[in-house]
Amino acid sequence: MSTDTTLRFSLDRTSPVPLYHQMAKAIERSIESGELPPGARLENEIALAARLHVSRPTARRALQELVDLGMLVRKRGVGTQVAPVRVRRKVDLTSLHDDLATAGRQPTTSVLEYSVGPGPAEITDILEIAPESDIVTIRRLRYADGEPLALMTNHLALDLAPSYEELDELGLYAALRTRGVEIHLATQQIGARPATAAEARMLEEKPKAALLTMERTAYDPAGRAVEHGTHLYRASRYSFSTTLFAQ
Repeated sequence: MSTDTTLRFSLDRTSPVPLYHQMAKAIERSIESGELPPGARLENEIALAARLHVSRPTARRALQELVDLGMLVRKRGVGTQVAPVRVRRKVDLTSLHDDLATAGRQPTTSVLEYSVGPGPAEITDILEIAPESDIVTIRRLRYADGEPLALMTNHLALDLAPSYEELDELGLYAALRTRGVEIHLATQQIGARPATAAEARMLEEKPKAALLTMERTAYDPAGRAVEHGTHLYRASRYSFSTTLFAQ
C-alpha cells in the first residue's frame, strides 16, 4: 500500500505571490524534478494546510491548480496522485514520432486505415491536385510507452504516400524523408473539443474528455503541398508549448 508523500518547502508570507500559487509551484517543481514520480500520492489538503499553517481552502486551491494543469489527479478512495508523464511538445516542424523518440519515450503505432480513392473536394483543393484525384488516407493510433496518446488522420497525393509497411515502423515525416521528400514549412491550427464516444474508447479516456486538436498542411521546399493532417491528442497527457518574442 502506497504512503502519502510529505513535501518539504517553505512559503514567503511577505511575497505578493498568493500562498496557494507558491504551494502549487513548489509541488510542480517537485514533479518536474522527479522527486514526485508518476503515481506518487500526496498528503491530503487537511494535512497539507495544517503543516504549512494555511487555510484549508488555500491548500485545496493549490492542489486544484495542478489538477487543472493535468499534473495531479484525484481518485475516489485513493487521494491525490501525480498524473502519468505528460508529453510537452514544442510547436515546431517535427513529427510526433520524432518528438517522442527525442524525449526518450517509446513511440509505437497502430495503422487503423490505409485506403486509396478519389479525394473529397476540400482535400484535393488543399493538396492542390486535380478534383477527384486518387489520394491516400491514413489513420493511425499513436502510443507513447504503450499508452494511447493521439489519433492521427493524414491525406497525401498517391505519388508521395509511404507504404502501409513503412508507416507501421516509422513516423510519417521519417517515411517521407526515405523517399527524398523534405518538409520545409507548414501551416497549422491548434484547438480543443470533447471526445466522441469512439475516440474516448480508443484513447482510453472518459466520455467527452477534452482533446487537443491540430490541423496541419505541410509543404516541400518547392511549395508543393505534401500532406494534410488532422490530429487529436489527449489533453490529460499532452500539451503544446511555444516561445514568443517581442517585435
